[in-house]
Amino acid sequence: MDETLSVRFEEHRPHLRAVAYRMLGSATEADDAVQDAWLRIAQADTEDVENLRAWLTTVVARVSLNMLRSRRRRREEPLDARLADQAAGGPEPEREAVLADSVGLALLVVLDSLTPAERLAFVLHDMFDLPFEEIGTIVERSPAAARQLASRARRRVRGSEPPPGDPDRQRRLVDAYLAATRTGDFEALIRVLDPAVVLRADSHAVPGGRPVVLRGAEAVARSAVASAARARATEVATVDGAAALVMVLAGNVSVVLTFAVRGERIAGIDVVADPDRLARLQIEAPDGRRR
Repeated sequence: MDETLSVRFEEHRPHLRAVAYRMLGSATEADDAVQDAWLRIAQADTEDVENLRAWLTTVVARVSLNMLRSRRRRREEPLDARLADQAAGGPEPEREAVLADSVGLALLVVLDSLTPAERLAFVLHDMFDLPFEEIGTIVERSPAAARQLASRARRRVRGSEPPPGDPDRQRRLVDAYLAATRTGDFEALIRVLDPAVVLRADSHAVPGGRPVVLRGAEAVARSAVASAARARATEVATVDGAAALVMVLAGNVSVVLTFAVRGERIAGIDVVADPDRLARLQIEAPDGRRR
């Protein structure tokens, strides 16, 4: 193995992980993509590579694109299976929180609604300034077609921004989600959740200390039903100016659920229990007290 290549790869690892995370929306999958890319790169001849960073970005993007396409072909794993895997360990919670905060729940929700090719074109061009000539090569299309992919994705991203001054809709949906969770009403949860809803729970929010990502209304509804007992200790509050759910134990906030809304349904849920992340939230209880 070329030790120089190994050292240079490690120098670019944070950048490559950021690319993979924005493509995949999961720190665990991002790590897998970067590792897979390294296994390929370690066997490649890089002597004639002029811009190693750009070349590594392309390799990681190809791996991430394949993972996105594979994800679309398979059904979401049950939550029980994900929790059972947590004994194997996972990414550092600090890094998971930083990655999630750097992208934002609302944007991740929109990205999840794009096709793999649209997501790749938008992420690589708009977030990492990769030229359309290189993006077209990855998705096996012309530069003009790659530009169109990014343009469509950009319109979707901008068009999915929540309208200002509409807190009542979010409050109604959060109230409905909490009521259905408390009673274990699976069908009511399905009605309030977007079919492509994504739930992300940080490593402090689940047993075993490994972040969990759930996709799809059924997977998220099953998880909510399983949390019925915890929901009884949860109340609606205002977090960073929007309706959210807060669990208070012994007078301290222990878990916060923030929501992203698309249309008349919940499209994203971020479950935060990391003390450092909780400390950065502006939480106002229903009685108006700051927590």
